[in-house]
Order: sequence, then C-alpha cells, then structure tokens
Amino acid sequence: MTATTVVAFDLYGTLLSTESIVKQLEKHCANDKAHAISALWRRYQLEYTWRLNSMGRYEDFSVITRNSLLHALADNEEQLSDDTIEHLMQAYDSLSTFSDVNPALAHIAADPTIQAVIFSNGTKTMVSKSVLRSKDLSPHASVFKDIVTVDEVQQYKPSKASYEHLAKQTGQDPSQMSKLWLISGNPFDIVGARATGMQAIWVDRAGAGWKDAVAPDLQPTGIVHSLEHIMNEIHCHRL
Repeated sequence: MTATTVVAFDLYGTLLSTESIVKQLEKHCANDKAHAISALWRRYQLEYTWRLNSMGRYEDFSVITRNSLLHALADNEEQLSDDTIEHLMQAYDSLSTFSDVNPALAHIAADPTIQAVIFSNGTKTMVSKSVLRSKDLSPHASVFKDIVTVDEVQQYKPSKASYEHLAKQTGQDPSQMSKLWLISGNPFDIVGARATGMQAIWVDRAGAGWKDAVAPDLQPTGIVHSLEHIMNEIHCHRL
C-alpha cells in the first residue's frame, strides 16, 4: 500500500489571486490607481510579516492586511471611508481562484495517496472564510483535510518555526521534513520550505523562470507553469 503524502498548499498567491481585488478597488478609484493600490497592498502585506518576524513581534494577519491597505492607499493619496475599508476587507475573504486551480483540485481529490492541507499566514478565521466563501474554491473545500495557520506559533513564513508547525499539525516528524511537500506561487515561501528540508514546487504561472537568489543553494524541488502539473512532479520524485 502506498504511503500517504502530505501536500500543503499556500493560499494567497497560489490558490487565490490577490490581484482579483482590483475589481473591488475599481469601484472607488481609477483603473490605474486600482492596480497600483492592489500591488502595493500585497507588497506591504508580505513586507509587514517579514519585518514583524525580524523584530520578534506578532500581529494578527487580518490587522496586517488592513494596515497594509491603509499604507497602499496613503502612498497613492487615496482616502476611503471606514465602511469602504471594511467592504474591501470582506472582499478579501472571497478572492477568485486562478484558472488552473479547479481542475488541479479535482485531480487531487481523486488521488487517495495525497493528504492535502492548506498552510497559510492568514488567521484560521480568514482562511476558513476564504475556503468556504470563495465561489471558486468552496466547491472543493472537502479536498483539504485540514487548515494549518501560523496563529499558534506566532511566526510568519518563511520562519523555520512555521514550517515545523506544519509538520506537527499534520502528524509528521519535524526531523523528517523531506517527506512534506509545499505548493506555492511565492518564491520566499519556496525558499523557506527548502531551508527546513521540505520538498517544494514553485508555481510559475508567468513563465518567468526562477530568479530568487537570497540563497542560491535553495532551489525548488520542481517548477510547474500550471497547478495541474504538480501531481506529475510529486509522483516522479516519490519513485
């Protein structure tokens, strides 16, 4: 009997497109500003998590998400009402999936050797809402056996503690991280996982190629241009 393989999916930027929030922003500002604000919102959201890790501090991811939005708006000299800010925060709970997500999850659901979980910086509340409320993702919610977030360790990815927390939450031995797989569209996440010894597949939808050089020895286990190809990569490396 083939052993079960734990495959952890990052959520934001991997399953859910953070760029899909642009449509909501366009209701309140010009198209070019909506795109600029959306990009900065995501940039600051990630930057804040890394800075907090470095300072040994922790803020709830929903707080970070709100504060990074306010920073992006300020940079673009835009002011929105509290009600509008709240609406945008709620919209973050129902982001659209990338086009390759649904067929990929259908393949995974049909593979009994895969134990799929979501592994995210988001709070358990945020991630649960996203999985259950996203019109694209909610039909596949049952594919995921668990939702693992960094709430309990209070350290964001790519900290070593966050990936070891994933191992413990999925019943794996943290001393055998190579048995776990991460699927992510975020290079920093891939490098963080590889630094702990995990296997990691980078989803390079843009076809830009791997450029991250923070630690040249830490390369993805595999690179795919569509989420639909991850099972081939995993099965090849399991042989």
